[in-house]
Amino acid sequence: MCTRPGPQAAQPFDDRCLSWQYDAKTVSIWTTAGRLRGVRFLCSPDALKMLREHRKGESDLIERDGVFYLIAVCDIPEAEQYEPSGFIGVDLGITNIATTSTGYRAAGRGLNRHRKRQLDLRKKLQAKGTKSAKRLLKKRSRKEARHSANTNHIVSKTIVTTAERTGSGIALEDLTGIRSRVRLRKDQRTPLHSWSFHQLGQYIEYKAKRAGLPLIYVDPAYTSQQCSECGHIDRRNRQSQSTFACRSCGALMHADDNASHNIGRKGETVWTAGRESRVPATP
Repeated sequence: MCTRPGPQAAQPFDDRCLSWQYDAKTVSIWTTAGRLRGVRFLCSPDALKMLREHRKGESDLIERDGVFYLIAVCDIPEAEQYEPSGFIGVDLGITNIATTSTGYRAAGRGLNRHRKRQLDLRKKLQAKGTKSAKRLLKKRSRKEARHSANTNHIVSKTIVTTAERTGSGIALEDLTGIRSRVRLRKDQRTPLHSWSFHQLGQYIEYKAKRAGLPLIYVDPAYTSQQCSECGHIDRRNRQSQSTFACRSCGALMHADDNASHNIGRKGETVWTAGRESRVPATP
């Protein structure tokens, strides 16, 4: 059964129907009215360099809010993975988007405030229920998604750049299924379900692959309860969202910093075990 594409569907073009002129920043494209030549496009210098060096295959033309976008496929080879000197542990959270064992902390205050404003606005527009309110709801939803994605891009780039500069690998928590495992109060559910940890993890992963960085996913169990100084595990060590105080050795630190060190140590253990398993057995 053949279905007619909707107005928001992408229109694919191969190299016979669309050609790129990188120096002039124009494209030549076939349309229902014939071929249009010298159609200008805008992109960043980095994107233009990527287009020139790695574009391959078809390009998709889409329209969003009256603006047309060309999405080109770029085939970028992965860099050869190097042997890390250690692992940077990354603790993901809602209050702090990401905290690394190198001391970097991306506060989530601004992003959470933005989401709260958008939530309040959605409630008002949903209460109205008019056509214009529904159009604005759709527009605001895309704006919120773009804002969150941009924040995650900035955070992931900072983490990967630090790891690349220090010759380290990256260790992330495997948070698969966390939304169904965690039991929260009603007022805590919205922040949890709007938490874009999976997207941030994907951004870190693809940036790490492009840089040749080793990336390991580790079991998050007890990373927030275990002391990174002495290894003592106790639920009472985590005194609050931000405070960790070991009941064994007395170590006092930020809870996210403690967790990131535990994650980094787990990453080293997993990497070493995997590396040793690849060594051929002695005959």
